[in-house]
Amino acid sequence: MTEDLSPAERYAAARIRAADQATALAPFREMYDFALDPFQIEACRALESGKGVLVAAPTGSGKTIVGEFAVHLALAEGRKCFYTTPIKALSNQKYTDLAKRYGADKVGLLTGDNSVNADAPVVVMTTEVLRNMLYASSQSLLGLGYVVMDEVHYLSDRFRGAVWEEVIIHLPESVTLVSLSATVSNAEEFGDWLDTVRGDTEVIVSEHRPVPLWQHVMAGRRMYDLFEEETDHGGRGVGKREVSPDLVRLARMENQRTYNPRERRRGKMVREADRERERRQRGRIWTPARPEVIERLDAEGLLPAITFIFSRAGCEAAVQQCMYAGLRLNNEDARHRVREIVEERTASIPGEDLHVLGYYEWLEGLERGVAAHHAGMLPTFKEVVEELFVRGLVKAVFATETLALGINMPARSVVLEKLVKWNGETHADITPGEYTQLTGRAGRRGIDVEGHAVVLWQRGMDPGALAGLAGTRTYPLRSSFRPSYNMAVNLVQQFGSHRSRELLETSFAQFQADRSVVGISRQVQRNEEGLDGYREGMTCHLGDFEEYARLRRDLKDRETELAKQGAAQRRAAAAASLEKLKAGDVIHVPTGKFAGLALVLEPGLPAGRANGHRGFEYQEGPRPLVLTAERQVKRLAAMDFPVPVEALERMRIPKSFNARSPQSRRDLASALRTKAGHIVPDRHRKQRAAAADDREIARLRADLRAHPCHGCDEREDHARWAERYHRLQRDTRQLERRIEGRTNTIARTFDRIVALLTELDYLRGDEVTRHGKRLARLYGELDLLASECLREGVWEGLSPAELAACVSALVYEARQADDAVAPKVPSGAAAKALGEMVRIWGRLDALEEDLKISQTEGVGQREPDVGFAWPVHMWASGKGLDEVLREAEMPAGDFVRWCKQVIDVLGQIAAAAPRENSTVAKNARKAVDEVLRGVVAYSSVG
Repeated sequence: MTEDLSPAERYAAARIRAADQATALAPFREMYDFALDPFQIEACRALESGKGVLVAAPTGSGKTIVGEFAVHLALAEGRKCFYTTPIKALSNQKYTDLAKRYGADKVGLLTGDNSVNADAPVVVMTTEVLRNMLYASSQSLLGLGYVVMDEVHYLSDRFRGAVWEEVIIHLPESVTLVSLSATVSNAEEFGDWLDTVRGDTEVIVSEHRPVPLWQHVMAGRRMYDLFEEETDHGGRGVGKREVSPDLVRLARMENQRTYNPRERRRGKMVREADRERERRQRGRIWTPARPEVIERLDAEGLLPAITFIFSRAGCEAAVQQCMYAGLRLNNEDARHRVREIVEERTASIPGEDLHVLGYYEWLEGLERGVAAHHAGMLPTFKEVVEELFVRGLVKAVFATETLALGINMPARSVVLEKLVKWNGETHADITPGEYTQLTGRAGRRGIDVEGHAVVLWQRGMDPGALAGLAGTRTYPLRSSFRPSYNMAVNLVQQFGSHRSRELLETSFAQFQADRSVVGISRQVQRNEEGLDGYREGMTCHLGDFEEYARLRRDLKDRETELAKQGAAQRRAAAAASLEKLKAGDVIHVPTGKFAGLALVLEPGLPAGRANGHRGFEYQEGPRPLVLTAERQVKRLAAMDFPVPVEALERMRIPKSFNARSPQSRRDLASALRTKAGHIVPDRHRKQRAAAADDREIARLRADLRAHPCHGCDEREDHARWAERYHRLQRDTRQLERRIEGRTNTIARTFDRIVALLTELDYLRGDEVTRHGKRLARLYGELDLLASECLREGVWEGLSPAELAACVSALVYEARQADDAVAPKVPSGAAAKALGEMVRIWGRLDALEEDLKISQTEGVGQREPDVGFAWPVHMWASGKGLDEVLREAEMPAGDFVRWCKQVIDVLGQIAAAAPRENSTVAKNARKAVDEVLRGVVAYSSVG
């Protein structure tokens, strides 16, 4: 209360308020109809003081407010701000928000295939666009004051993550960086790196959810709380969060054995009443159907909801199931509003295409308040779903996990059907980070008092494991940065190879690798201190004891080597003698448990060397089956024969002999003793040791005797210290090799890339050749292959449609490898050009292998995929959407996405191709026009 303050305290408070009003933050706060959270205020103040900021906070907590404050500051200071996002859909959404707030004249949009008001002071763009600007030294960078990197945790993405680090490293020092991230467990480490490469950076971490999140499990007709009521549902939890005992009982009940009729025969009578009670209890446990789940959530007042299904087909099937079940979530008024919005947004789509795209079934679902959302949908359709969901006209969305990646579609509830998803290689459990990202959509700030995360019961579910998943809120940020060919030529062109190498060593990837060796480095330091002490202990007044110890070691190593050679020779001789044995040979087993007289029943020769004998064959050498004089039938091994063995006598084995018959064994063993019991085997003479005649050993012994330290009275004490010194030195060198393997890894990869580019004449020292300058304009996974195709004129003379087909092989990757059927490709010149592309790739692949450039490390050129060549050729040739989609056997959304990527690379090729004596640039531009039509052209802003 101000009246409780002294005059001096009131004056001080008034000065603070006045100072606050004088900041840029004060008018910014008035633009919002809610109070900013402490973490938002802290980040904005740091930004206004000139610091860069890293804000790590949960999904839906409002961290983008900090990015919007950077926009506000840039406009107030008369400078530019670039707002970067990882995906086009998020760029479109942010562009719309900022244009609404600041006016369309002040906000622009740049994505791979769209440019809207690109010279505006505030430009929203994908991160790749900014990376390309930096390498091209674009004029647009003049006057740039702030860069906002939304969803900066994307730098963990193994396919695109490197772009984020490239931007962070190469941005001019004058630019203030605003990094917005999901809650990660190593935010401080990432902040330390930003501090190193960007200067003063404030790290603000908030784990508080503005809308508390309740966790549930739905089983049968009931929805159980995951945690007991007295725990804190919203924030980080108070004390230990206990799993609901009801859920634990449910899991135990499901795991109980069902009645087995065979138990009666075992004398375990199970009463009929017990069986009936068990059936009733187990009848309460089932995984509810999708319409049931939505109806239950609707009854509980928990809609709108997003149900995450890790399958596109599953999302579409869920909508169909809800429609078949007669589910209607909208009243008549809402249905009319839905139809109006949908018809307005899809007015530009021709009627014949609407039928192909499944428009009428999709519209019926929307009118009922139900929709799917996944990457296979047409972008326009996805955006309509997003708009209707935000307006509350679609109340149940079935989505793949891609919806969780940044799109602003908060819901009251989030449903997870399963906790397992296909990761491209195998079915794997979702991680705590993925769980946090998915459930983070639950709870709309300013609308909902609380959010709800519902997991559907599945057979074998462990509530404890689910609680662990829900309770682990953070995950580590790991760099996926790797140099590429395009990156290498751009860096060398701007900075030269030496400076480029140094720049790459400032990457977050190298920063993390270097930190991982800190513990090993400390161990090396301790070892070096120990080595100093041992060196002092082995010091001898007569001479260099380290040299004397080395002679002793060399002598010991040589003697050990000769001993091993001798043992190997004896084993080889013994094995050779065993191979000569035949059934009926009487031998003497020299050592082991069965030493003594034995009769060979089978020679047991290794595979492929049976010498006409029937019987067992062994890969590891001869294993004869023998009858001992003590009536035992055993199969012996090489270890039973340390020395060669010879047959002492021969015996006939009766045809009636049965090794399993005690009587047969007794009779034959008796005959064996009678036949050969009196024979005394020759004792194996020990051969002269090879060391006795070895010149190297003789020389080392002579050098030892001649060394001054040989006569020292304390020689053996010194030798003990020397042995310790040697062991510790060997361990230290191993640690140093581990450090070397982890440090400078990025720079070593860069050196290999530079070596390959030098061999192909893209680089000559620090000079970038004309071929290298062409490569510098080609971005993508197969940048070098595209450059080589231009260099060798592979695409010369192709029609625009044929060129589009060839370029598709540079971008397309089948979702699932299908080697059973070869994809259809256009005939004629296009087929020949595609074959040439594969041949060039084979040459590059061999060169990469020679230089140890590995695709498994995220570097190198994958094989071009021709699976999209025929569909895009048909489309560029003017075929109808219905015919193309039937041939392509892919959803419309995928078709549009791949076409847009083809357009992007065609644009790069048009810019990079030779201007003289070449048709490629002209045909690439024509191909862009021919692909950018119909469904591809009208698929929204970005």
